[in-house]
Amino acid sequence: MPFRDSILGNLLKPINRRRFQVVVDRFDGDAYDKSFKSWDHLVALTFAQLSGLNSLRGLATGFNANAQHHAHLNVGALARSTLSDANARRPVGIFADVFTMLAMMSDRRTRCEGTEMVRLIDASPIPLGKVCRWAKWNGRIRGMKMHVVYDPVVDVPRCIEVTPANVNDVEIGRKVTIRAGMTYVFDKGYCRFDWWTEINNSKAFFVTRAKKNMRLRRAKWRYVRKTTGNGFTIIDDAEVVFASKGDSRLPIPLRRIRVKRDKGGTITLITNDLARTAIEIAALYKGRWQIELLFRWIKQHLNIRKFMGANDNAVRLQILAAMIAYLLLRLAMRANRITIPPLRFTELVCQFLFSRRIIGEIDRPLVTPCRRGPTGALHRLEFRHG
Repeated sequence: MPFRDSILGNLLKPINRRRFQVVVDRFDGDAYDKSFKSWDHLVALTFAQLSGLNSLRGLATGFNANAQHHAHLNVGALARSTLSDANARRPVGIFADVFTMLAMMSDRRTRCEGTEMVRLIDASPIPLGKVCRWAKWNGRIRGMKMHVVYDPVVDVPRCIEVTPANVNDVEIGRKVTIRAGMTYVFDKGYCRFDWWTEINNSKAFFVTRAKKNMRLRRAKWRYVRKTTGNGFTIIDDAEVVFASKGDSRLPIPLRRIRVKRDKGGTITLITNDLARTAIEIAALYKGRWQIELLFRWIKQHLNIRKFMGANDNAVRLQILAAMIAYLLLRLAMRANRITIPPLRFTELVCQFLFSRRIIGEIDRPLVTPCRRGPTGALHRLEFRHG
């Protein structure tokens, strides 16, 4: 019978081992843990995310229980104390670069011609509680914050950064590389006029929500051809300028669109895009909800609520491992043309991580082939998972 890799082995195949080793060498990631290398660490934390394990002892027990698969994964046995030390010392940049590598690969495999270039920017809090006393308090939670730049067209997080909870969202948003022709959609937490000016000067566009204390004066009404969209109604559309005195002026065109939501109140949108219709602008901001669904999915189905280490480095590694696992699942679904819902696929992967079966047939029952015995009778060949 030909060799067949396990589900976990298939999921890890997009990670190029040579490029991974280059990253490890650049950060000197194996300097202090020569017996437990960076590849072992990455495989272990990815296994923890996909299997739902949230403790060091449980991870070591579950991983070592499948020792017959370690050779094919090029890893060794896992010790709880060794994993704890690696979580505290291994450079976070190794996992961050692996995430970037997979994100670029996802974009190449799913890019479609003629689609709109849109990026959603948002952040989600990661509460750590009283156990991590080093964590910063931002007035609401004590913990960290995960900042994500998300491509809604191909369902791929493009950039991720983990910061203390008291870091302002816009400070991380300003680090995003602005591309000409791109439309950046974010909420009112990213209100910073010099950043808006930078986006406009880069020949890109932004769509955001105005703060309540933002005073705007109408300069010109714009004709609204269509007023009703999917779940909202356009109230009016106008070109505006700031009404405040002093130097609170922007040398860029501004447009205000007021929208009445069918199941909510009225919101005011601000954009520098003068070409799209009001309906299109409102639909772009409504699509921002996709990044909220991404955060909800990750928190519900991956493990970033209970951490296997109480130090800053361990928390960052586990968050990055969760995002790497998310990208590996998405890559596997697209590479194998899997049509079942992502949640169902994730549940099946969790059940069959060390099963030697075709990943594209993970939702189908195993076929038990038959062979003929010496007397001509048919005998079943039983295959075990592993």
